[in-house]
Order: sequence, then structure tokens, then C-alpha cells
Amino acid sequence: MHQDLDQFSVTQAVLEQMANTPDARLKQIMESLVKHAHAFARDVDLKPEEWLAGIAFLTQVGQACTPSRQETILLSDTLGFSALVNILAANRQQAKATDPSLLGPFYRAAAPRKQLGDSIAERPDVEELVFYGQVRDGAGRGVPQAEVTVWQTDAHGFYDMQLHGEDKMDHRAMFTTDADGHFHFRTVRPLGYYIPMDGPVGGMIKAQQRHGCRPAHIHFLISAEGHQELVTSLYFSDDQYIGSDVVFGVSRSLIIAPQADPNAPIPGLEAIHYDFTLAPSGGNGAGRVGADPSQLMKA
Repeated sequence: MHQDLDQFSVTQAVLEQMANTPDARLKQIMESLVKHAHAFARDVDLKPEEWLAGIAFLTQVGQACTPSRQETILLSDTLGFSALVNILAANRQQAKATDPSLLGPFYRAAAPRKQLGDSIAERPDVEELVFYGQVRDGAGRGVPQAEVTVWQTDAHGFYDMQLHGEDKMDHRAMFTTDADGHFHFRTVRPLGYYIPMDGPVGGMIKAQQRHGCRPAHIHFLISAEGHQELVTSLYFSDDQYIGSDVVFGVSRSLIIAPQADPNAPIPGLEAIHYDFTLAPSGGNGAGRVGADPSQLMKA
């Protein structure tokens, strides 16, 4: 017999229709999504024109995505959702590791492989600095043959994707650690930057009167056999936005500062020394909250 629905019974009606979902995890996620989404609509007394505006916004977010731009990841980042998923993933690890941070919307797969000591900047137009460190396991032992992928903005605050689209890679590279887990490379100091403000997410940021800036940082993706993949970033301590990152990626343990360092493997340059700790693999899944934009478009 048909029953008229009210603002509460409609939620239960949807859940009942979904009750036979064979995939248990999908069932759990979708049931929770429906409960929270319906509760949100009731909480704000959502009006039809507001819901249509939201649909239009999400449509624009999807339409703004290209093989070199990921507006949906940017939306997730600026709402703190990516940071939350990162925190949950870290909480599932049973062993201590370097704090994670965001993969972000500017990651690209297949960065050029370079030799230890090489520069990741094709044509640096400012003085370089040297980054060096060691990839370690939980017991403090060096991890040999670890893959260290690095990417960042140039000295003027632009990623290669913003300047060249898919046509060129710059200020990114992949290195392999030596027999003791050490690695080093040259780079330029990246500049903090505005997230892309010309799309729907930028419009949202402006409407919220947020500054839309990220502090200067270097991204790292580190993997090694038998270890959980690490996605993190290191943030420059003197950046004015270090305490108000628009995508909530900064942790105290990830703050760095270049300095004169007599132990640096390349003399004459300011240096940053940072050692990374990997957790053992334990079936926790990938550590990437994000993806190469071109791969998402293909998917």
C-alpha cells in the first residue's frame, strides 16, 4: 500500500530500496551518504532554487576538468575533505610514519627520471638550493631503491601544467635512493601561489572571502617494496600563509627552512635536510588522495 512520504520517512524509503545492495562496503557508504545528505537538507531547510544552484555549481566543476586541470580534486582540497581522508588513512596505520599531506591537483604520473644530484628545474633563473635526506623504515634503517617522486612550482609560483598544459614537464622528477636510502637533488625555492581562481572553485573561494593561497611547498611521493606509499609535502616556514593554507595541508612536522649546511652533499648552496619514514605495507590501500588529471579523464 502506498504511503505518503514526509521529510523524515523519505530517508527510510530510500534506505529500504537500497537494502539489497550486494556489495557490503558500497551499501555502507551509500546508506551513510543518504542519511547525512538528507539530514543536511533538513538542517538548512534547503530551498529548490538553492539545490538547483548547487547542481549547476557541481556541473561547472566537472566541465572545468581537463587532462591538465582537476577542478573536482581542487574542490575536495579547499573543503578540507582531502585533508580529512588523509588523516583517516594515517590513523589506520599501525606504525609511525612521516605525516602525510595532499597529492593535490597538479600531480602528473611518469615524471622524468633523473640522477642523484641533478636539478629538477630545466632552466633555473634564480639561485638553486640542495635538498637531501634519507628514506627510512620504522626501525630507522635506510630503505634502498626507494622511488622518490618530486614536484613543485617554479620560482614564480607556476606549475608546468599551468604554463605548458600537457606539452612539457618541468620542476618535477623521479629519483631512486642509494644502497643506504639516501637521495639528493637541486631545485629552486618554490613560490606560494593562488589556487586557480578562474573556475567555479575559485568563485566559491571569493564568495567565502578566503584568500585562496597556498604556502610555498615541495611535493613528495615515496614508494618502496614492502612499505606503504607515502604522499606528503614540505612547507617553507617563512611563507605568510603557513598558518592558513587554503587546502589545509600543513602539519608542524612538515615545516622546513633552507640554511647553510656544511654537511650538504653539494657545497656552496643553501640546503634543506629532511628524512622520511615509511610504514610497512599492511593492506591499507593507496595513500593517494588525488590522481594525475589526465588519468582521471581517461577513467
